[in-house]
Amino acid sequence: MAAQSVCKRTGSEIDFSYFGGAESFTEGKRSSRRTTVVSPSEQDDGVSYPGPPKDPTEFLWIMTEEPHRSRRMAIMKAHPEVTKLMGYEPLTKYVVLAVVALQLYLAMYLRHSHPLSFRFLFLAYAVGGTANQNLFLAIHEITHNLAFKGINANKALAVFANLPIGVPYFAAFKKYHIEHHKHLGEDGIDTDLPTNFELLCLNNVLGKTFFATFQIFFYALRPGFVRMQTPTRWHLYNVIVQLLFNYVLVRTFGIRPLLYLLFSSFFAGSLHPCAGHFIAEHYIWDGLNQETYSYYGPLNILAYNVGYHNEHHDFPSIPWTRLPALRALAPEFYDILPSHPSWPMVIVNFIRDKEVGIFARGKRTAKNNKPKHESSSSSSSSDQE
Repeated sequence: MAAQSVCKRTGSEIDFSYFGGAESFTEGKRSSRRTTVVSPSEQDDGVSYPGPPKDPTEFLWIMTEEPHRSRRMAIMKAHPEVTKLMGYEPLTKYVVLAVVALQLYLAMYLRHSHPLSFRFLFLAYAVGGTANQNLFLAIHEITHNLAFKGINANKALAVFANLPIGVPYFAAFKKYHIEHHKHLGEDGIDTDLPTNFELLCLNNVLGKTFFATFQIFFYALRPGFVRMQTPTRWHLYNVIVQLLFNYVLVRTFGIRPLLYLLFSSFFAGSLHPCAGHFIAEHYIWDGLNQETYSYYGPLNILAYNVGYHNEHHDFPSIPWTRLPALRALAPEFYDILPSHPSWPMVIVNFIRDKEVGIFARGKRTAKNNKPKHESSSSSSSSDQE
């Protein structure tokens, strides 16, 4: 029976004895579902909630294997021709060259503008933030050796793509990101996971706003606290080349071009439409136990199709230009999975929705009990080409 039909009023006072202990009519009411399903099924109609809200005081601990390996095997069995999509993409190096050139041009263009002027900040946010987000994701693509056949050629291109970002990060990112794929959700290994400190301090609207605004710093600094790396010669190359570039830029044109590049990198990882992918990819939504989410909207054009994130984790050897073809090849696997309709709204909903927050990540116990430094050292040899 509807609340209105059983509600007894004395004047404007509501008789709550009819509602089993509830203290308001909004108690227990859930916000609208945030994810959608391309092909609804009996298991998930894409409208109702598949599960109850998560416990906001703890991460979701998962006892099962990560889903991408098993789905990859199933797709390869159902569609053996999927292997034809694998292999490097020659177009990537030209896109990188164009975006680096754009950023250097704008840095020179703004060398006489005040860093706090509207023109400087607008271009740094709207153009620079988008361009450097594109370069972040170019490095992500190159990390999987998908720009050239050879390993060293890919690493050299990544060092070049790193230049407009202003901070040397490619070499460290490569090691952490490969571990993210191999050990998705494993506590103490996958540094994409928030820490207990973040859960304690940022698990409210104000904390989530702070996290979303400064998430670039969390992704940059968290790995060093969770899992240190053994440096390789490519770490050294990355640092030396970046510092030399920054030095020449400042000596030749002043500090403002470098500030433009650094502002661009900050905006790229802050409250920027394209930055929604950081939260969209692996935070758990709508009471689901799903660890990875895709996004199929138009912003993928600017972001190396990183929105096709389930597809990418299933087949990291398929380059960005062929991820839509993978989805088209195996719609029975992908169109039934909940996905995000909007990256900007992911940021908004992450901040305002009490059902998602720092706690909304799936974690699993690491497969082995090796000390972190030993595990890191033993697997660093692959980076020493």
